[in-house]
Amino acid sequence: MAHCVTCGIELHPERAEKYNYCATRDCREQNAKPVTIAAVAVNKAADQYLVLNDQAKEDLAAGKYQDQRKSSSVTDGPRHQRAPAGSPARKPARRRPAPQPPRPSWTKAQEDLALIYSARGMRPDEIAERLGVSRYTVTQMILAAKSRVKL
Repeated sequence: MAHCVTCGIELHPERAEKYNYCATRDCREQNAKPVTIAAVAVNKAADQYLVLNDQAKEDLAAGKYQDQRKSSSVTDGPRHQRAPAGSPARKPARRRPAPQPPRPSWTKAQEDLALIYSARGMRPDEIAERLGVSRYTVTQMILAAKSRVKL
């Protein structure tokens, strides 16, 4: 059986596989070594972290964790090419018109009824059943009506 190097208490076999000290606060404070963590790939879906040991530092220096889409070593040529001196300037891209807000999928009469039913205390499920639309649509109708008419 393994024993704690600090206090001499007998260690649990599973703990002894990784550590040579027990889990008491004093022993952890004396023996635990802090590790440095680095974020190597950060994106919207998932962040990836890495414990910075010697091997990881070498890999980072070699560019192993570099985003290949942004690396100039992956592209065929330089990132920014200048136009020759005598060539005409590029035309600016045409602006697209601003997108119009989507039209509601209900009529004004349905919206008015939904607002009236809501004011009478009906739940969106009941209103949806009466009007023949989804609960989500009823909620959107009520919100749209209330934003136009301040109650």
